[in-house]
Amino acid sequence: MTQPRGSAAKSAALSAALSGAVDLSALKARAEAAQRQPAPPAGPSGGGDGPPRPASGGAVIDVTEATFQAEVVERSLRQLVVVDLWAEWCGPCKQLSPVLERMAAESGGAWVVAKVDVDANPRIAQLFGAQSIPTIVAIAGGQPVDAFSGALPEPEIRKWINALLDALRDKLPGIRDAEAAGGPVEEPEDPRFTEAEEAFERGDFAAAQAAYERILDVEPANELAKNALAQVKFTARAENADPEARAKADADPSDLAAQLDAADLEIAANEVEAGFKRLVDTVRRTAGEDRNRVREHLVALFDLFDPADDRVMKARRDLASALF
Repeated sequence: MTQPRGSAAKSAALSAALSGAVDLSALKARAEAAQRQPAPPAGPSGGGDGPPRPASGGAVIDVTEATFQAEVVERSLRQLVVVDLWAEWCGPCKQLSPVLERMAAESGGAWVVAKVDVDANPRIAQLFGAQSIPTIVAIAGGQPVDAFSGALPEPEIRKWINALLDALRDKLPGIRDAEAAGGPVEEPEDPRFTEAEEAFERGDFAAAQAAYERILDVEPANELAKNALAQVKFTARAENADPEARAKADADPSDLAAQLDAADLEIAANEVEAGFKRLVDTVRRTAGEDRNRVREHLVALFDLFDPADDRVMKARRDLASALF
């Protein structure tokens, strides 16, 4: 699947871990057990925890452990279900979820978003082995088929969804039915993001960086542009890094350029803890402008990840200890 290259390693690792390795039957058994229990009387508002509710026809579904089997597993036999693991306190979730929900509504029924509040349904998050949120998992034919974590730029999410729909069109009748009925209602793409993405795809990282910076000049709070800019800067550095940097850095701890390149290569190879540790250790050994240069490089690497990622939080603590 197509994803920003700066996050490809961690997303690929997540997808590989999910592929064929997640047993959804545990939630089915739990839901069936809950269904056998008598439902408590509904309160004045008609609420209460009861048996799984009937499948919703909407593009966005709120899912619990009790409804997971019907709303996700069984529904995924006909159409693509994109599970959105989120929480109310998660800032990146609030950026990503509206994008997914709007795109699902545009799809004409080809796919749906199944929203899971991880605070209320921790076993679902544990089932998928989600280490941070937002984590997005695509379910088809009753099994996870791909996933990513973090708030990706909308153009990359569209590419990811379109690649899934292309791969699953002959397997899920809901996709064909939606296309036969007229297909998704396409929303015009933001030409500013299109310009940046096209530059990124042809390897013109300077042009992509400039395009995202122009967006941020006008919209300083645009999280998608911020995230994309961090990915572009990282990808440009990683692709230009000395391939022998790790060996050079290990042989000569005082070689600052090698330490920075080595950390980028380790992050690109999904050796996240190693990359963070390398730079924290370098901060401890340096002073003045050299120390500040390493600190800024490390903080920029943090921006590639969910702030709630355990690895980022640990590295931030270690950095604070090294500085003070």
